[in-house]
Amino acid sequence: METNEDLKMSLTEHLIELRKRLTNSLIALGIGFLACYAFKDYLFAVITKPLTDALPKSSYLIFTGLTQAFFTYMKIAIFSSLVLTSPFIFYQVWKFIAPALLPEEKKYVAPFVLSSTLLFAGGVLFGYFVVLPPAFEFFVSFNNEYLRAMISFNDYLSLFIKFLLGFGLSFQLPVLVFFLAKLGIVNDKLLSRYRKYAILLMFIAAAILTPSPDALSQILMAIPLLFLYEVSIIVAKFAARKKEAPPQPEEPGAEEEV
Repeated sequence: METNEDLKMSLTEHLIELRKRLTNSLIALGIGFLACYAFKDYLFAVITKPLTDALPKSSYLIFTGLTQAFFTYMKIAIFSSLVLTSPFIFYQVWKFIAPALLPEEKKYVAPFVLSSTLLFAGGVLFGYFVVLPPAFEFFVSFNNEYLRAMISFNDYLSLFIKFLLGFGLSFQLPVLVFFLAKLGIVNDKLLSRYRKYAILLMFIAAAILTPSPDALSQILMAIPLLFLYEVSIIVAKFAARKKEAPPQPEEPGAEEEV
């Protein structure tokens, strides 16, 4: 039986492991930040492209404070570093949760890191190429001869980061469901039973996270979430099947001792 001292040591070890993984992630993020800051002007052009393509040719972005441009470039480098170092960060997440897994479950390290990275990158790219352009087209459409947009780049960047991070994290749904199914918290039958409520919640989330109020942008965000939910049902069924232990054959002639 475990004593309170054993439990305390176990908790201490978990905290030490958490500190180690956070430290490793922050070091990687810092190295990526330095590399990305060296290309800040190129990254600026990439990040602003969805908006500048929608703006009239004579328009430009502004900054309203003396230090705002400097800190805005810092935000660009941090966000770019997060995307760049995401495979290593997902690996650190895996290393933290791995001690709680069974030995046969630890072999999923490569699929976990690969799928998490691809899903995160897929979410960011989907938001950048598919959802943001029509959203900004909608906002800029209010320009007329009496009304001209003078957009603060700091405000734009905050919206850009929030939106793309939301997409990247929401695309992690199948990975999250896999581990919840492994822990026995959800299963494919439960997810199928509550599908209609999940669809409602996804459209509500799309309405909140989408920067423009038009229905097209909200549908464009909700469709991949619905697809990922269906994928998550298959993933939950796969995880549950893997969890089931094979039946043990009975030994012939074995009898209970009286």
